Amino acid sequence: MLSHTQIWTAIDALAEDNSLSVSALARRSGLDPTAFNRSKRHGADGRQRWPSTESVSRILEATGCSLTEFANLAGKETVAAGGNGGSSATSSVPLLGFAQAGDGGYFADGGFPTGHGWDIVELPASTARHAYALTVQGESMLPLYRDGDTLIVDPEAQVRRGDRVVVKTGGGEIMAKVLRKNGPQSIELASLNPEHADRTFALSEIDWIARIVWASQ
Repeated sequence: MLSHTQIWTAIDALAEDNSLSVSALARRSGLDPTAFNRSKRHGADGRQRWPSTESVSRILEATGCSLTEFANLAGKETVAAGGNGGSSATSSVPLLGFAQAGDGGYFADGGFPTGHGWDIVELPASTARHAYALTVQGESMLPLYRDGDTLIVDPEAQVRRGDRVVVKTGGGEIMAKVLRKNGPQSIELASLNPEHADRTFALSEIDWIARIVWASQ
C-alpha cells in the first residue's frame, strides 16, 4: 500500500520527468493549476490530504505513464530515504552559478530546480529530494560566504526568522540574505555583507524564498 508521502513523491517525480512544474502538470491534465500545490497536501488542522483517483488517472493519461510506472515513481521515496527515514551518505544535486540563477527557465513554482543548464555536484552529506546547489560568485556575501563557496538550498524546508535564505523577486533578482522579518504583507532581509544595504519587499514582489541548509567552504 502506498503512503501519503509516496503518492505525492510520485506526482512530483512525474512532473519532473516531463520537465513540468506540478502546476503545469495539473493544467496539462485539465485540472485546477493549484491541485497539486504543496499547500494542498495537508489541511489547516495538519490532516493529510490525498489526491483523488480521478486526478491521478488524468495525469497518467496526460503523460502516457502507466500505473506500474507511477508505482515505481512512488517507490523512489523509499529508496531516497534509504528505507529508514534518512538519506544516503552522499548526494548528487543540481548545481548552478549564482549569477545565472536570476535568469528565467531554471526554477519551477516555489523555487524548485527545473529545466536545462544545471550541472551536477556530489556532496559528502545527505540532502533533501529537491535540494540544489548555488555557487557563490564575487564578494557580495562576505564575510559569511566567499567566491567559490557552494550553498545548498532546500525549497521545502520551513523558513523562520533568522534563517539564511535565497530569495527570488518577480523582477528576476536573486539574492542571499538573512530573513529578519516575515510578516503578512512584507518581508525584511538583512544583508550578509555590511557594505550592502538591507532590503524590504512586499510579499507580492517575491516569487519564492528558500532556506540555505548547508554550505561547503
